[in-house]
Amino acid sequence: MPEENSRPSWDQYFLNIMREIGARATCDRGHAGAIIAKDNRIIATGYAGSPRGLQHCDDIGHLMKKSFDENGNLKENCVRTTHSEQNAIVQAALHGVSTNGATAYLPMEPCFVCAKMLVSAGIKKIVCDKHYHDAGLSRQFLKDAGIEIVVLNDEVLNYQKNNS
Repeated sequence: MPEENSRPSWDQYFLNIMREIGARATCDRGHAGAIIAKDNRIIATGYAGSPRGLQHCDDIGHLMKKSFDENGNLKENCVRTTHSEQNAIVQAALHGVSTNGATAYLPMEPCFVCAKMLVSAGIKKIVCDKHYHDAGLSRQFLKDAGIEIVVLNDEVLNYQKNNS
């Protein structure tokens, strides 16, 4: 008896491709990829990496910056790389592709800077694989902007602890 077709949903399809795009990332702290799709077609992709023409973390090491969060906890972030969703937005802009009304597919909820960029880019929906431990302000901004955010897995990614 033939097996039932286990065709993935559009969201799962794009998230699967997003993971493969993330394999191109050049900062081992987060091999993140991003897809921007419109009408079930990919219009832009991006992955975490240094700006065009600059050296990558994987080649010369991380450029770490220390700061404190709102609770006074010390955190360190690599500032050499551009986030995957930022690179996807930039790729769309470089090639004259409108992101207005599109859906972004991300490995986790966006950081605050990326959330603001996604709002400004006209993204109307965000589909994420996981929650992000520091996404509270991002969630509020996305809600205030009327952007639907769907997180498919209840797992919370504590990026700071898992990838330092």
